Amino acid sequence: MELLLSALLALQVLSLSSGYPNGAPTGACEDMMPRHAGVQPQPSPAPYVVLTNSKTFQPGQPVTVTITGPEYRGVLLEARTKGSNNALGNWNNPPPDTKFLECTGNPQGAVTHSNTNLKGNATVYRWMPPNSTNPVYFMATVAQQRAVYWINVRSNPLTRGAAGGLNLATGASAGMADGKPLLLLVLGSLILQVLA
Repeated sequence: MELLLSALLALQVLSLSSGYPNGAPTGACEDMMPRHAGVQPQPSPAPYVVLTNSKTFQPGQPVTVTITGPEYRGVLLEARTKGSNNALGNWNNPPPDTKFLECTGNPQGAVTHSNTNLKGNATVYRWMPPNSTNPVYFMATVAQQRAVYWINVRSNPLTRGAAGGLNLATGASAGMADGKPLLLLVLGSLILQVLA
């Protein structure tokens, strides 16, 4: 009987140290380490890319974020600015199989998995920017499984867009955003022709 109790106790300890199937702990907010006992992050380049629907952000205008690559089971996703480990802004309506994680006192400062169901390219995260002028980037830890995960998967930086300007990049392709000066030049030329 004593051997059976010892075995059950050992199994319980092992299950507690195996990982966090219900989401990352708040202790992971700063260094993005998932705290999977005895497992280190993958040294190889991540097979994931963090993409946004815009190259700019505007307070009050949500930014759509996706993690592309193979399906994954675990995630920790935050917005940050250079030189800081604090989570910025608020995440809106976490997608299925995810939930908010309180980071740096912000109840919606990060998003993490709520279970180990598969997530993938169709999982869309929505972030609401703060009133900041600093460039922002998204940082993710992505776990294919408990023992296979990558940390510090970063998006390209987003800069603050001009208030009240034509923010063509929101909801548009990057190519359209790059053509913005040409569009303004054409519109100005048409207006001058009409007025002449």
